[in-house]
Amino acid sequence: MIGAGIFSIAGRQAATTAGPGVILSFMIAGIACLLACLCYAELSSTIPASGSAYTFTYVIFGEVWAWIIGWALLLEMLLAAAVVARAWAIYAVQTLTDLGVAVPYPETSQTVLAVLILAVLTGVVALGARIGIRTLWVMVVGKLLAIGAVIVVGFLHFDPANLGDFVVDPRPSTTPPDTVIDVVLGQSADFGWIGVFAAAPAIAFAYLGFDIVATAAEETANAPTAVPKGMIRSLVLATVIYIAVALVMVGMVPYTAIEAQAPLASGFAKVGVSWMVHVINLGAVLGLTTVILVLVVGQTRVIFSMGRDGLLPRGLARISRRYHTPTRTTLILGLVTILLAVFAPVLSLEELVVMGTLYAFMFVAAGVIVMRRTMPDLPRGFTVPLSPWLPACSLLATLWLMVNLKVITWASFGLWMAFGLLVYLVYGRRHSLLAPGRAARAPGRGRHRR
Repeated sequence: MIGAGIFSIAGRQAATTAGPGVILSFMIAGIACLLACLCYAELSSTIPASGSAYTFTYVIFGEVWAWIIGWALLLEMLLAAAVVARAWAIYAVQTLTDLGVAVPYPETSQTVLAVLILAVLTGVVALGARIGIRTLWVMVVGKLLAIGAVIVVGFLHFDPANLGDFVVDPRPSTTPPDTVIDVVLGQSADFGWIGVFAAAPAIAFAYLGFDIVATAAEETANAPTAVPKGMIRSLVLATVIYIAVALVMVGMVPYTAIEAQAPLASGFAKVGVSWMVHVINLGAVLGLTTVILVLVVGQTRVIFSMGRDGLLPRGLARISRRYHTPTRTTLILGLVTILLAVFAPVLSLEELVVMGTLYAFMFVAAGVIVMRRTMPDLPRGFTVPLSPWLPACSLLATLWLMVNLKVITWASFGLWMAFGLLVYLVYGRRHSLLAPGRAARAPGRGRHRR
C-alpha cells in the first residue's frame, strides 16, 4: 500500500489545496477507505476466491455487473502500475543523480528504467509467487525504516507555530470549476473546508492497495480469517503512518513555504537536514517497487478470474504447470502495462485510477447489504458491525469522494466503461461459461451459485 505518495502527496496537497488541514484530509480519506475495507473484509471472508470485487459482484449481482466491475478494476490496475512505474523511474534517476552518478538523457533514462522495473517485476510474478513474497518482505522492511527516519527526524524539527490556523481561510481558485461538486456549486475555491474535502480524493490514491489483497484470496492459507485481518490491520497501520508523515510535513515548515514538486525533501533542506533527501529517495524507490509488484499480482488475478468464467479468452485462465501461476496472463498484462508506461501520458491520468477503485468500492458496500438479505446463512469469517448502516455510510462516503473528482475524469471513465460494455456484448456474453445453458459445462465453478 505505502508507496512514494507518502513522501509527496501530503506536502503537495497542503501547498495547493488544504494547508495544514491536509491532516484532516488524510483522516477523511482514511475513514472512507476503512469503511470500504470493512466491506471488503466481510465479502472476502465469505467468498475467498480470486478476483476480489469482480467475483463478489458476480455472486451477488450477476454477470453483467460483474463484467462492469472487472472492467473498472482492469483500468485501475493497469493504469496504476504504469503510473507508479513512471514515478519509480523519476525517483530512481533522482537518487542516482544525488549520489553523483551521471545519468545521460534523463527523460529517456526514465522511460528505460520504467520499462526495466516493469519487466523485472512481471518476470518475478510470472515465475512464482514465493519469489515475489520474499522480495516483497525485504523491500517493505526497508521502506518502513526510511519512513520511520522521516517521522523521527521530522519531529525533532517540529514547530507548532507552523500549523497556524489549522483550517485556513478559503480563497478563490485560480482555475475554473473542474470537479463535479464545483460545477454543481458553480464555483471553486482553494483551502478552507472546501480545500480539506477536495484534497481527500487525491489522498485516497495513497491508500489504495488493501483491496488488491483480496484478489489473491484463493491462494491464501486460511483466507476467510487471514485476508480480512490482513486488510484491516494494514490499512489502520498505514493510516497512522500517513497522518504522522503529514503532521511532520506541515510542522517542519509553513504550508506557504512548501515546494509542491518535492515537499519533504525541500522541507528537510529548509531545516538544515539535507542528508534526509537520500533517505527519502531510497524509501520512495523501495516503496514504489512493492506497490508495482502487488499491482502486477492483482491485475493478473482479476483477469484470470474473468478468463476462467469465459468472459475473456479461456487461455488467460491457464495455470503454468511449472510455476503454478497464470504465467501467460502475467506476461501479457506486463507487456500492456509497459506499452502504457511508454506511450500514454499516464502521470496525468492518476484520477482515473481513483475513479475505477471508488466505483468498485460502491458495489462492494452495496454487496454487503444485499448479501445479508439474500444469503444470510452463508458462513462469514468476518462481519461488518452495525450493518446495514456502516455499509451505507461507506456507499455515501465513496460517492462523496467521487463527486470531488474532475468532470473530465468522469467523462473518460464513462467512455472506458462504454467500450467495455461493447466488448462484453460482442465477446463476453457469447462465451460466458456461467450463462444459462452453459453453467453445466463450467467445472469447478459452483461457488458462483452458492
